[in-house]
Amino acid sequence: MKIDILTLFPEMFHVFNHSIIGNAMEKGILSIKATNIRDFSTNKHKKVDDYPYGGGAGMVMTPEPIVNSIKHLKEKNKGKVIFLGPRGKTLNQE
Repeated sequence: MKIDILTLFPEMFHVFNHSIIGNAMEKGILSIKATNIRDFSTNKHKKVDDYPYGGGAGMVMTPEPIVNSIKHLKEKNKGKVIFLGPRGKTLNQE
């Protein structure tokens, strides 16, 4: 099984190397690759966020680097895309 993760923090996923998942990776059962979304930004500063339309607090992700990174992976793989967004039920401990 091959899993590609698109993230702004690929170094967070190195922890998989030291767990049951890491054992599966060593045996060749599983492959996990974390790709930095910033690599697909066309901005010279690799900026991937901007202020929300209409103002307000916080920042929002710009769609261009996300779309470019998904297109890049879809060219190489025929797998499914699971896109986590801000809508829907909040994940919690209950």
